[in-house]
Amino acid sequence: MTNNTFNVVCDDALGRDDATALAARVAAGEISALELVDAAIARLQKAQPVVHGLAEPAYELARAQARQSSAADTALAFAGVPSLIKDNLDLTGLPTRHGSRAVPPAKAASDSEFCRQFKALGLIPLGKSKLPEFGLTATTEYSQGEAVHNPWHLGHSTGGSSGGSAALVAAGVVPIAHANDGGGSIRIPASCCGLVGMKPSRGRLVDNPMAKRLPVNIVADGVVSRSVRDTAGFLAAMETQHRNPALPAIGRVEGPGKERLRIGIVTELPDGGMADDECVAAVQQAARLCESLGHSVEPMASPLTQQRADDFLLYWAMLAAGVAWAGGMTVARGLDGDQLEPLTWQLAGHFRRNMHRMPGALWRLKRGPQLHERLTRGFDVMLTPTLGHPPPELGWLKPDIEFDDAWQRLRAFAAFTPSDNVCGTPAITLPLGASASGLPIGVHFSAGPGQERRLLELAFALEEAAPWPQFAPSPA
Repeated sequence: MTNNTFNVVCDDALGRDDATALAARVAAGEISALELVDAAIARLQKAQPVVHGLAEPAYELARAQARQSSAADTALAFAGVPSLIKDNLDLTGLPTRHGSRAVPPAKAASDSEFCRQFKALGLIPLGKSKLPEFGLTATTEYSQGEAVHNPWHLGHSTGGSSGGSAALVAAGVVPIAHANDGGGSIRIPASCCGLVGMKPSRGRLVDNPMAKRLPVNIVADGVVSRSVRDTAGFLAAMETQHRNPALPAIGRVEGPGKERLRIGIVTELPDGGMADDECVAAVQQAARLCESLGHSVEPMASPLTQQRADDFLLYWAMLAAGVAWAGGMTVARGLDGDQLEPLTWQLAGHFRRNMHRMPGALWRLKRGPQLHERLTRGFDVMLTPTLGHPPPELGWLKPDIEFDDAWQRLRAFAAFTPSDNVCGTPAITLPLGASASGLPIGVHFSAGPGQERRLLELAFALEEAAPWPQFAPSPA
């Protein structure tokens, strides 16, 4: 514990409980939704000047939702539990600015469909959490404005793009928060902040409106949480709101499964290099833990090819170009291109220089699921580091550094997560490792499409065998 760590955990209505336990207390009449919301607001007001994870408060809207909770509402999966919505989905009465100064602060007239379903579970948003501009990088920093600080070390990055949600969960403000993932944006900040983060299968939850229009839908919504049961409970509850008949049901997962898995290990980066030694050590430790639980673990040939990485990064640059060149028509009316981050324009420039490669890249990306299935055949789960190295210091990925540096750093840091977005496969990061300096190191498990249940059962077993800290340490 040092003065570089931070949390707001105290003996209030929230205590140290996860979302599942808080909802049970509301259902039992031990505590009210309003008491939980008031406690979380007090924690958030203490945390915001330190970690800066909040984009837009909605305290009175949250209190109004809590007051309107009825006796029938106590049966909801997360009745009365305070939470947050990432600032790239519409929430009634609040602006949706996508982490960008370029987007005017027009208030949303209605909830997005995901937010409607999120609130239907009993979750109460206290406001909207920060992300980097349009989620285009793996840190939650800005060329102008305060970065989001990692509660495990305030001088380090939370990752991105769901960095605001991850920081506020890790600091103990709320037990669970919305996140979404187009290349690792649930799993990267979960890894950096010592949390559970699952990217569901493509189509498992209701689609993001913009993502549905993409040539390859790489975006999935979900949550970051401190416990496996909160993530499992969230997915089970959301299945009652949106059921995709093309995927096997997850159902309620409440503990380890009996299936003995064949797990393949990959620690090589797509360019053939190796992940950081501490990240590799965390994977090796997780592998031994899996073996102790009766699973078969062995090295596998990496399906994470350099070609796929290059294709994905070009596709990513295409998305930035869409914002830079036509964002006022496609993303946010009134967008001011002069206010966009340097990185957004640099990515757009990269796409302009390489757009002749896009037809081939799209063809290969669309074939990604079939190729991935062939390359991983015979294995039930793939085990990798979540990230190429532990959370970097703030500034290392700041969106105004030289583009060549940013490009190479992103390729090395976020090397393992994008493949699951391309292939539509579920993946989960668990906080099973730590660096010598005490920063969390996530370990990443992925499986075939629709196999969330398999991953959650494995995650329950690992959590039971090697429990992790629930919060960032308190300062000394």
